[in-house]
Amino acid sequence: MIELEFIERLIRILDESGLDHVEIERDDARVRISRSPPAVWSAGAAGSPGAILPPVPGDTEADAVAAADDEPGPDAGWVEISSPMVGTFYVAPSPEAAPFVEVGSEIAAGDVLCIIEAMKLMNELEAENDGRIVEVCVRNGEPVEFGQVLFRLEPR
Repeated sequence: MIELEFIERLIRILDESGLDHVEIERDDARVRISRSPPAVWSAGAAGSPGAILPPVPGDTEADAVAAADDEPGPDAGWVEISSPMVGTFYVAPSPEAAPFVEVGSEIAAGDVLCIIEAMKLMNELEAENDGRIVEVCVRNGEPVEFGQVLFRLEPR
């Protein structure tokens, strides 16, 4: 169990650092605290509602999600897949469609990972390597910056 004081310290660190989010694994739980507001779905919104993590009830300053996770850390040779442009990140081609990839998805070079909308153009981001998705670092519908990490991949 992660203590409230620890989460409050993480929020202060996030505020002082200027980062958009911080994610920490401690014991058997992982906490992610993000400045970005939780995504809100409306009719006609692009992406897949099933891919969005629910906000923590009563949490208005940050989105903290704790979950058990048996994955090794990023120092285990993971490859980071970054955004090639500024835009809006979408996990699926439409709200009704399944996500292109999820944590645990096996991918091959050339597979579509997501869509980044920029200036009303939908740009498909394709995988450059074979492997398994171990982390999706951005939520559906969130704005992304050039070079921002979108996925972590365990290469094959």
